[in-house]
Amino acid sequence: MKKLGKVITLLGALALLIGGLAGCGKSSSNSSGASDNQSTVAKIKKRGTLRVAVFGDLPPYGWVNKSGKRVGYDITLARRVAKDLSVKIKFVQVNANNRVDALNANKVDIVLANFTVTSERKQVVSFAKPYMKVSVGVVSPKRAPITKVSQLKGKNLIVTKGTTAENYFTAKQSSVNLLKFDSKTQQFNALKNSRGVALADDNSYLYAWVKNNPKYTVGIKGIGPKQYISPAVKKGNTSLLNWTNKEITKLTKAGFFKTDYQKQLKPYFGKEVKASDIIIN
Repeated sequence: MKKLGKVITLLGALALLIGGLAGCGKSSSNSSGASDNQSTVAKIKKRGTLRVAVFGDLPPYGWVNKSGKRVGYDITLARRVAKDLSVKIKFVQVNANNRVDALNANKVDIVLANFTVTSERKQVVSFAKPYMKVSVGVVSPKRAPITKVSQLKGKNLIVTKGTTAENYFTAKQSSVNLLKFDSKTQQFNALKNSRGVALADDNSYLYAWVKNNPKYTVGIKGIGPKQYISPAVKKGNTSLLNWTNKEITKLTKAGFFKTDYQKQLKPYFGKEVKASDIIIN
């Protein structure tokens, strides 16, 4: 009986040990699954859909026209990327301040929403090769033009949350009072309603905006360093990052961005803007 008891005890101990090891294996598997990247090239192709974060109110880059169709420079690029991946496209509309959140929450695979590369953003997303260059500009009424930064001291300047304009003036021009809005529509309405003396944003689409709003002028055409617009993917997604880098290189060599500029951007810009000011050769 004593021997039998010892055998039972030993078997029980082995069962607990095996159960514990199985439990550890299960935990490891779950942890791996939780961190599994759903936006690799292989998984996008298996899903059959590329989910792209875009703007919906930023002509000429990404907006919905009167017919309800998404159009613009970034939209054309997004459709070409999906085509070259041999998948369908799903647009996910975002604002400037939730582009990173959309990636981290796995709501999108890639951001093509006029996303400017900055050192801070590089800490939270992975940027592919750039396809456009840009600077911060300042637009104001022609009747009271702002032509130098010193005129903004102690005044209200309108910006969109999460933009390079907000970041630049927060870090470099603390004497300027910033009025921050969630969307491009809101910020331009605020300017029209004289809630600020001027508005700061990427100069490339300020040029487009003043062409349709001739009572305003881009008095400061460029401030701060020259910056670049790139696709962005989730940190660690080397599969899609490498594919996108090759795609940007291929499209640049093929003249895709020159054609995209002529069709989508040139009609919205004034004579002061040249293709070489925007696209990267």
